Amino acid sequence: MSLSHGRSYLAIPGPSVIPDAVLRAMHRASPNIYEGELHDLTASLIPDLQMVARTTADVAIYIGNGHAAWEAALVNICAPGDLVLVCATGRFGHGWGEMAKGLGLDVEILEFGQQAPVDAARLEARLRADTDGRIKAVLACHVDTSTGVKSDVAAMRAALTASGHDALLMIDCIASLGCDDFRMDDWGVDVMVAACQKGLMTPAGISFVWFNARADARQPAQVSTYWNWRPRARPAQFYQYFCGTAPTHHLYGLRAALDLIKAEGLDAVFARHTVLARALWAAFEAWGAQGPLHLNVSDAAHRSHAVTSLCMAEGQADALRHWCEHTAGLTLGIGLGRQPESAYFRVGHMGHINAQMMMGALGTIQAGLMATGVAHGPGALDAAAAVIAAG
Repeated sequence: MSLSHGRSYLAIPGPSVIPDAVLRAMHRASPNIYEGELHDLTASLIPDLQMVARTTADVAIYIGNGHAAWEAALVNICAPGDLVLVCATGRFGHGWGEMAKGLGLDVEILEFGQQAPVDAARLEARLRADTDGRIKAVLACHVDTSTGVKSDVAAMRAALTASGHDALLMIDCIASLGCDDFRMDDWGVDVMVAACQKGLMTPAGISFVWFNARADARQPAQVSTYWNWRPRARPAQFYQYFCGTAPTHHLYGLRAALDLIKAEGLDAVFARHTVLARALWAAFEAWGAQGPLHLNVSDAAHRSHAVTSLCMAEGQADALRHWCEHTAGLTLGIGLGRQPESAYFRVGHMGHINAQMMMGALGTIQAGLMATGVAHGPGALDAAAAVIAAG
């Protein structure tokens, strides 16, 4: 028997739940792209995109997913043969490095595993060893979506400063933007990339690159017309925002999503994500006290407030995910990039999520543990409820 009929809950780490206000904003006929409302709406997005990144830096909008933003960021500051240093804490750090290799860049991986953040001391030591100044940029994920590991970006900037190296600091905030506190200017980030489908609560399809003057000054002599961030950030004509036709309905959706963030207040958004993440961790810690289930990141200070990676015995995660989705209507994320993948799953708790959604997801997971015969400790739902009650 299936109990999944009704509104399902997509608890994967992106695309995230789309608010009704965003869906309503997108449910319209195609607008005039040559003048009027769409032009004004697009211009209004720029200061609010700067607001969520806590920056005064320029921002370019691309029609594409996060991988598009990776490529856009790289081609605007590097030429073939340049060396970039990738600080990897999971699959997506390696993915950005693979993108760089495909563009003809030299790539060095500084590996930190899948359960720990970037070690700023190791980063500083590597930068000091680069006496010829070959490293053009340091690439890292604020949160790697595959592992849920959150790194200290300010400490990375401190490592660059202490080493005396002039490499750019480039940060992937695809998973974390609008969920985990991020401060581009205060933390000394030169280039930041993100996408619309996670904390920004808009259907996948547009991505963003924020860049400061220092990064812009490093632009190579040749950049393709399409990827060049300068006309997108400072368009003389409307079409230059997108190097062609605008992603019209995504822009309406993004406007509604940013309005929701502004109405709640960015600090309140971060506080909500913090409490709900702590509630989830409390439940998993209780379940794991008497069974194989455990959180991927042991130190809560290094866990994301947007996505959590969990591990069980081989095969158990796939069985749990299947039961939750097909019997109860809750979709959990796969163990992307983990081995064995069937032992891992991820919970996305980003964007449009509240306390009753979290408690509903946790209750479903507990039922799934029982139904699939996975050993687990008692008191998980009480522990989560206590965190939420304390606020």
